[in-house]
Amino acid sequence: MLIADAQVHIWAASTPERPWPPGRHKAHREVPLGADDLLAEMNAAGVDRAVLVPPSWEGERNDLAIAAARAHPERYAAMGRLDPDAPGAREQLQTWRAQGMLGLRFSLHRPFSRPILTEGRMDWVWAECERLGLPIFVLVSHDIVHLIDQVAERHPGLKLVMDHCALNSSLRDEAAFRDFDKLLAIARRPNVAAKVSCFPGYTTDEYPYRFTHPYIQQVVERFGPRRTFWGTDLTRLPCTYRQGVTLFTEALPFLKGEDLAWVMGRGLCQWIGWALPAGA
Repeated sequence: MLIADAQVHIWAASTPERPWPPGRHKAHREVPLGADDLLAEMNAAGVDRAVLVPPSWEGERNDLAIAAARAHPERYAAMGRLDPDAPGAREQLQTWRAQGMLGLRFSLHRPFSRPILTEGRMDWVWAECERLGLPIFVLVSHDIVHLIDQVAERHPGLKLVMDHCALNSSLRDEAAFRDFDKLLAIARRPNVAAKVSCFPGYTTDEYPYRFTHPYIQQVVERFGPRRTFWGTDLTRLPCTYRQGVTLFTEALPFLKGEDLAWVMGRGLCQWIGWALPAGA
């Protein structure tokens, strides 16, 4: 069974030659995780592939993810960041795949980033990505999932993925999942998928995180296994990488056989246009 992680960050330290923009939040780890470091962790955990999402603390910078995907095209794919307000953004989008990326990722869950969505500054991006066939990972909070629902309705040819099922990384247990029905409601859009990533990070429970199992099952039932993508967001995972895998492959009695294969990687690769290896 192909195992493909729907989200991992790699990054480098902030240096005078390659500085991080000021005012960004802290990195997940004090020591950066590089592409070679991640390969070693993937090999140890039994993970075949990973989608690299450049972290927001580095700014709209895609160089490390692109370099890793070019060096290891069977192991890595890149979903890059774009500032929709930046000069040249429209031109940059036209050559997105040629630059080495399969799609885009937008973080719109924080108050300062919401105007990009609510003021219509993303409207041209939705339309162009639909035209170009570029999938988008989007991170929002539950209270604005309905805005992404409207985007999905206006652009039925645009493939969208709800990162972390729109969960809030600062909340745990009942507080984190209180408005989970708002995420489930968007499952009616066939062009929207859900990333069940880093679920161990949303509970105070310990492995195998039984508190999260009913919510994972709801996602699989509502979106279907072909639109439900396993992932870890490894650098903030509160367990080992291997446990992040076995939570799904061994601890969920409702997820077996072909359904499990779709959730663990086949569906993700198909959704973003990452060619499957022979026999997968």
